[in-house]
Amino acid sequence: MKALIVVDLQNDFLPNGALAVTNGDDIIQVINEIQDRFDIVIATQDWHPINHQSFASQHSMKAVFDVIDLNGIQQVLWPNHCVQGTKGADFAKDWNSNCVKAIFRKGTDVHIDSYSGFYDNGVGNETGLTGYLREKKVEEVYVCGLAADFCVFYTARDSFKEGFKTYYLEFATKAISESGYEEAKSIMRDMGVQLLLNKEDLKV
Repeated sequence: MKALIVVDLQNDFLPNGALAVTNGDDIIQVINEIQDRFDIVIATQDWHPINHQSFASQHSMKAVFDVIDLNGIQQVLWPNHCVQGTKGADFAKDWNSNCVKAIFRKGTDVHIDSYSGFYDNGVGNETGLTGYLREKKVEEVYVCGLAADFCVFYTARDSFKEGFKTYYLEFATKAISESGYEEAKSIMRDMGVQLLLNKEDLKV
C-alpha cells in the first residue's frame, strides 16, 4: 500500500495568508494531478487554539521569528495562524480534497507545537497517524505540502523513523527558508529518505 500525506495545505500558508509560503499555491495543481495514483490520501491540518504558545502574540517583548525556550524545547515564534475554526485553517479551496480518507490535526496542545504529522515537537503525544498507516498496511509513504523546511520535513523524517519507506516530493512542496530547506534535504538524504525532484521521478 502506498499513501500520500498532504501536509497543511491550508489558507494561512498560501499567498495572503497569515504565514504565507512564497508561491505556496503553485503546488496545488500538481498535488491534484498526482493524488489519484495512491492507494490512500491522508491530510494533516494545523489546528491551533487562539492562545497557542508558539504565537509571538502570547509573549511580551518578543517578535515573530524570535526563538525562545518553550517548556524545554527551542521554539520559533510565529504569527497567529491556522486558528481552530477560522478560514485560515481551512484547506485550500482549489485542492480537490474530497479524496482524503483521514485528517490528522496537530498543534492542538496550547503548550507545545507540532510540526510533524506523527507527534508533537516533544515527541510526547502522538496524532494517531502511525497506527492508522499500520492498520491500513501502508508500506510506502509519500510526503508533500507546506512548508518544505518545517512540517513537510518533520513529517517525512518521522515517517522514516517509524519504519515506512519514505519519499519526499520536492516538486510538490515550497519552503519558508531556502537555507533551512537545503539543511532539511541534507538531513533526509543522510537518513535514507528518498527525495524526488521532478514529477517524472514519481513511479506510482
